[in-house]
Amino acid sequence: MTGFRIESVEPVASVSFLALEQRRIVSPDGESFDRAVVRHPGAVAVVPLDADGHAVLVRQYRAAVDQLLLEIPAGKRDVDGEPVETTAERELEEEIGCRPGRLVGLGTFYNSPGFCDEHTHLFLGLDLEDVERDGQLRHEEAAMTVERVSLDAVPRLIANGEIIDAKTIIGLLVARERRSSAPGR
Repeated sequence: MTGFRIESVEPVASVSFLALEQRRIVSPDGESFDRAVVRHPGAVAVVPLDADGHAVLVRQYRAAVDQLLLEIPAGKRDVDGEPVETTAERELEEEIGCRPGRLVGLGTFYNSPGFCDEHTHLFLGLDLEDVERDGQLRHEEAAMTVERVSLDAVPRLIANGEIIDAKTIIGLLVARERRSSAPGR
């Protein structure tokens, strides 16, 4: 129990898969205050590792920052009732043309809980099998490229600003740690 209470929720706007709400909150001491909250359906993100142990990443355009970013494959949970594992598999097939033989859960996290409820499920994708890509990719996804990165290079790539996407930093560092603590390593 947090001691905080949501007193009211007023819809402000809705566009595509996002909704903006104005919430009136009552603090434990009885003081009321307002917060804007972005509602998001949630997401999955996958660190796919190829047979050589390299992470398979995508470089894609992100309109919000007007840049090409190097990222792990990811996508929003936009199919009602779809299990997170199915969403993860679908995203890998669409973005890198691979199906994982195994998905290993690495954890979950809130992306920006100061203003948004987006909750991401993080996976490690292993035993990748090549499949035909959908062919229905549009806009940013149609122009993205696939790149392989050694997990040993991850700290350097983060330090020199080549990887600046939060889910990618989290995913690669957790996957790197998981690999280094695996039995027989």
